[in-house]
Amino acid sequence: MPDTDKDLIALEHRFWQSMVDGDTDTALGLLAEPALMVSSHGSMQFDHAGYRKMAEDPRFALKAFDLSNTKVLRPSDDVAIVTYEVDQTTTAADREERVRMSDSSTWVRRDGKWLCAIHTETAMTDAPAKQMQGH
Repeated sequence: MPDTDKDLIALEHRFWQSMVDGDTDTALGLLAEPALMVSSHGSMQFDHAGYRKMAEDPRFALKAFDLSNTKVLRPSDDVAIVTYEVDQTTTAADREERVRMSDSSTWVRRDGKWLCAIHTETAMTDAPAKQMQGH
């Protein structure tokens, strides 16, 4: 049972790697049901079948990722929020794109197992990052 911040960060890496590998079953084993996601496309709630449909859509693929600036906050024993920056390379509509995002995942421990319940992602821009340096 993962208990340390390092273990929770490893779960986050495992989820991302499952997307690169096209291993939807591994991702589902790490995902709460229902789960929420907030992105530039809006807010959505989905069950495991809905996640499988998104993950296996042939029009989109995650090719590579690199997580950095990772932090963990634990508001309670069974809740952990992991925040980080991610450089990700995707293909969509036969076009490759590399973007830098600021992400967070809220993990909840149910019956001794950590599951991702909420994931958020926001595109990063240079201006806000420069303003925040030194704070």
